[in-house]
Amino acid sequence: MTATMNPTQVLIADALTAVTPAGLPFRFTAYDGSSAGPEDAAVHMHLANERGLSYILTAPGDLGLVRAYVAGDLEIEGSHPANPYELMRLMLRQLSFQRPTPAEALRIVRGLGWNHLKPPPPPPQEHLPRWRRTFEGLRHSKTRDRAAIHHHYDVSNTFYEWVLGPSMAYTCAVYPSDDATLEQAQTEKFDLVARKLDLKPGMRLLDVGCGWGGMVRHAAREYGVQALGVTLSSEQASWARSAIERDGLGGVAEVRFGDYRDVPEREFDAISSIGLTEHIGIRNYPSYFGFLLERLKPGGRLLNHSITRSDNRLRPTGAFIDRYIFPDGELTGSGRIITEMQDTGFEVRHSENLREHYAKTLAAWSDNLQAHWDEAVEEVGPATAKVWGLYLAACRVGFERNEVQLHQVLAVKLHPDATSDFPLRPTWLS
Repeated sequence: MTATMNPTQVLIADALTAVTPAGLPFRFTAYDGSSAGPEDAAVHMHLANERGLSYILTAPGDLGLVRAYVAGDLEIEGSHPANPYELMRLMLRQLSFQRPTPAEALRIVRGLGWNHLKPPPPPPQEHLPRWRRTFEGLRHSKTRDRAAIHHHYDVSNTFYEWVLGPSMAYTCAVYPSDDATLEQAQTEKFDLVARKLDLKPGMRLLDVGCGWGGMVRHAAREYGVQALGVTLSSEQASWARSAIERDGLGGVAEVRFGDYRDVPEREFDAISSIGLTEHIGIRNYPSYFGFLLERLKPGGRLLNHSITRSDNRLRPTGAFIDRYIFPDGELTGSGRIITEMQDTGFEVRHSENLREHYAKTLAAWSDNLQAHWDEAVEEVGPATAKVWGLYLAACRVGFERNEVQLHQVLAVKLHPDATSDFPLRPTWLS
């Protein structure tokens, strides 16, 4: 092949090595016959066709690679698509890209072919870019939030049952021991929230962003509270209502399909927010925490459980997460969340980082997906299943590297005389 090459032609593997001066931690081959990386590498990546090259060139970074992978143009061997953890570890820990000079970039693109700069249509699993989402409403408006939640959570309840397990809890579990099962850890998470909220029989609990109703059912069943959950996902609400009836909790537990901002009731004894803050939008924190404060009675507690960054600097989420996983999602550090809660009027009493627990939770979800891979592919298709495998593995690496954390922040609405109804020492640890 090299003997008949045009003098300006660039081999794909050569272009890749030009922007990865430290070398590749995996074996790479391409449809033009070129290759790079160690021949005995455990992971082998193959670029199968020109469309895949166009995806990568027209969307440099993670978005182009994901498009090619989801579409089937970038093939991976040595890593199961349900759990490409080792591949993600290699790419996120050992692979370093160097931006080429303008002259070098021009040489590479010219050598690969100008025709590859026409972007192919993205895979159907990809959500609209942010500028196109304006047609769905202003960012974090009720209409646009509903569309974003639908994109992620209304995939298939059957699919989620395979990934999440019987608990149907799609938030960080709390492992009471290193050898605890996922189900034991999810039960411990709900119980830890209940203990921090000091739930007692007869209390009224509001669970905003309640998912499939795990916290609502646990609080009603184990603590005798009157629990109300709210979710923007119609699929979640339908599943939760069936589970409530199945468990015989119809008189004490309720899940509504709707926006938490439309809840008219007040004077709740406690509020749990487990995995909702990531969808709120940082600029909306004052109105979000203000709404929750208004819904509590004096002495009532709020437990906010959310993914956070390891610092409080503002920056957008990556393109893959924004376009395929959590459209319009935003993260910040626990310091910013605590500040906004305090400025709203809450007294913050306790904060806990559960970062390592989320890494273990994601590993368990990946194992579940791999165990049910064939059924998952039949249910949602190979492309969507691959998106989930990639997402769970990449997030696991992110938590392990302390790029993201998981914080539970406990706060209280003080009485007018500034009393809090808190004991002198925490009771939830006993």
